[in-house]
Amino acid sequence: MPKFSANLSMLYPELPFTERFAAAARDGFMAVEYLGPYDLPAEEVAELLRRNGLEQALFNVPSGDWAGGERGLGSLPGRVEEFRAGVETAIRYARALDCKRVNVLAGIAPQGIAAEALEETLVGNLRYAAPQMKDAGIRLLLEPINLRDIPGFVVSRTDHAERVLEKVGSDNLFIQYDFYHMQVMQGDLVATFERLKDRIAHVQIADNPGRNEPGTGEINYPFIFEALDRLGYDGWVGCEYKPKAGSGAGLGWAGGRI
Repeated sequence: MPKFSANLSMLYPELPFTERFAAAARDGFMAVEYLGPYDLPAEEVAELLRRNGLEQALFNVPSGDWAGGERGLGSLPGRVEEFRAGVETAIRYARALDCKRVNVLAGIAPQGIAAEALEETLVGNLRYAAPQMKDAGIRLLLEPINLRDIPGFVVSRTDHAERVLEKVGSDNLFIQYDFYHMQVMQGDLVATFERLKDRIAHVQIADNPGRNEPGTGEINYPFIFEALDRLGYDGWVGCEYKPKAGSGAGLGWAGGRI
């Protein structure tokens, strides 16, 4: 059975963010992830991890005005300096939290900007960020996200992510593979994972439709978990879903093996 990380941006929504760490630990999680830790001092987040015996699995580079609808800066012309400043902030937090994986969100395509310009900006930003992260001992990831949940998202399929990785040409740029997003966009989940497994540095799960816990929809997660074990994936599996049955009560899909 893979090892699971609690995504605190989605799990335990009834609790304040700082109390979600203890809740995850009580339920047996050994790692956590979330959109970003930037609303709190790095030292405070590090103490929450230490106190609850948790590893920091992943978080994102600062992604712009999230409350205002932005979903990443990676592809946005005119925001390059802000992106670069976010890379420096992410590295500072990752060092403080001993986090070895940081994800970039490409963002939503602005009106009137050609796709070629967006990709050129993304490639340039990743060429800047990848060696910075490598020097700090951190893997840089790029995540395709489905267009139903985030219309206009710039990178929505694995083939696009592959093309970007090829253009960047770094040995420190990987794919974050979310089985839910890729079920919505393209299917063929295990075969795609197997083909790309050497380029995937983190995976996430949710069922479809609804983005709820495994077992509530159409995705055969027992088959996927067996495949992850068989194919030698030893990284964290991020539980990035909306708990339908309650965060703790909804963990029956794991059979007590969180």
